[in-house]
Amino acid sequence: MSNTEKRRLFGTDGIRGTANTAPMTPEMALKLGQAAGLMFTRGSHRHRVIIGKDTRLSGYMLEPALTAGFISAGMNVTLAGPLPTPAIAMLTRSLRLDLGVVISASHNPYEDNGIKLFGPDGAKLSDETEEEIEALMGQDLSSRLAGPEHLGRASRLVDAAGRYVEAAKFSLPRGLRLDGLRIVLDCAHGAAYKVAPAALFELGAEVIQLGVAPDGFNINREAGSTAPKKLCEAVLEHGADIGIALDGDADRVILADERGEIIDGDQILALIARDMTEAGSLRGGAIVATVMSNLGLERFLGTLGVALIRTKVGDRYVAEVMREKGINLGGEQSGHVILSDYATTGDGLVAALQVLSVLVRSGKRASEACRVFAPLPQLLRNVRYAGASPLALPHIAAAIEAATARLGALGRVLIRPSGTEPLIRVMAEGEDATLIHEIVDGLCQKIALATAEAAE
Repeated sequence: MSNTEKRRLFGTDGIRGTANTAPMTPEMALKLGQAAGLMFTRGSHRHRVIIGKDTRLSGYMLEPALTAGFISAGMNVTLAGPLPTPAIAMLTRSLRLDLGVVISASHNPYEDNGIKLFGPDGAKLSDETEEEIEALMGQDLSSRLAGPEHLGRASRLVDAAGRYVEAAKFSLPRGLRLDGLRIVLDCAHGAAYKVAPAALFELGAEVIQLGVAPDGFNINREAGSTAPKKLCEAVLEHGADIGIALDGDADRVILADERGEIIDGDQILALIARDMTEAGSLRGGAIVATVMSNLGLERFLGTLGVALIRTKVGDRYVAEVMREKGINLGGEQSGHVILSDYATTGDGLVAALQVLSVLVRSGKRASEACRVFAPLPQLLRNVRYAGASPLALPHIAAAIEAATARLGALGRVLIRPSGTEPLIRVMAEGEDATLIHEIVDGLCQKIALATAEAAE
């Protein structure tokens, strides 16, 4: 049984669920604040935590509950308001804080919310640390909480947005500006709706803004990196040089070239890897990506003499391997791109700025500069299930083994449960697109049938 299956609350990206329904309740948030506060109280100094959030209505419910939990554990709380996840990670480290918290369900619809935790180094907590916090949450902590004279305080960091904008701009070469670039920017009505336009404006770009009017309900609704149709249409309508789509908490990015065609995270990784290799700034002789990244990326990197190290899905697993091996570039096909010289987690704005830097320095159009390799045919589908995972059934395991044998050395099959939803993700890729579709369709049908039979 995997760690994800054993753990009740924490998934691959913190705790997530439907707002005001277990586990995503104010009671849970209060208990989490107390447990995490106690666990990260180390030493005699006044301990501090920063809390940021995206634009979901339920953030107003979870933020005060978390704040109360941390204060009751004796921690001072700094409230940053709506800010991207990477901004909170950056501020946790730059302000020398003990803990950082982001209230966000990333690319999910507004009904969901989540809580992610960052350690003093600005990195997401390990599985083991999350398990310890979860164990504390199940205990009676009343005797360990702060006495009246040791309660924490809460305050607001008024210049949080400006600090992040400056940090993001710092990732560009000194003196480089974006004058003359027309950019469509879709902020998904999410956490970056102020800071991302500000950064691009300050660098001289002409910015056509989408998804910058959050109302608590419209985050990611037909907007952002998971729904880039409007971005592509706007690029064509305005004759833009490039389109940039962030997700709800702005830790991932998807691009559109001047023809309105999508550029995914694998292409972004390839572009930045080549640029860093040519500049001599790529460390470790490799980049890190997940099992979802296309084989075409791996083959392209081989032509540069750069290895591809794969991890399980989740940008924090990518970041962990990067730290272990001294590698400064990694990410996911979905658009999480980690440039550890500038950020400790996926940062959609910083990644986009690196691509814009290449466009400015090369003078090439996005369609030329960002089509770095030819991807192999790849198909991903999801099958929803209830109860126990159907992957444990012998005949499903046999079907997966048979499909893998059919592809042989010319492709691969990847079947995995989602870490945040009751879904089985079925993916295959290889040289033959027809065979890929046949394999994925067949496996999805078998898994769906097994799920239906188990429900009867």
